[in-house]
Amino acid sequence: MHSPQKGKRGIKRIWNGLFYSLDGFAAAFKYEDAFRVEVVLALALIPLAFSMHIGAIGKALMIASVLLVLIVELINSAIEAITDRVSLENHVLAKRAKDFGSAAVMLSLVNAAVVWMLVLGGVSLTPS
Repeated sequence: MHSPQKGKRGIKRIWNGLFYSLDGFAAAFKYEDAFRVEVVLALALIPLAFSMHIGAIGKALMIASVLLVLIVELINSAIEAITDRVSLENHVLAKRAKDFGSAAVMLSLVNAAVVWMLVLGGVSLTPS
């Protein structure tokens, strides 16, 4: 089946994409508890990173790590939604897909924590 949106080009396609993205954010915020918690944390951590007296690269790493958590959570939610759309029955492959998504979220959270600790701890990322 061919998507009717694939025929749109240029500004119209970008404009439509913007609204699909906003719909995605709204749905994630409405239906995904973890996403809401992560958005609240991002709303606190991103301004905090901007306000700190650290270099631009440190700020960029801190902010990127927080945004990565949101990105991975959205992908995980998409995996869960499509898996549930296909079937709600317990199946080893459905569980595996959902577990992979959950593991990706966990790694993104660990990544964010490590980045923040390294930047705030003043640990040099270059060899001595």
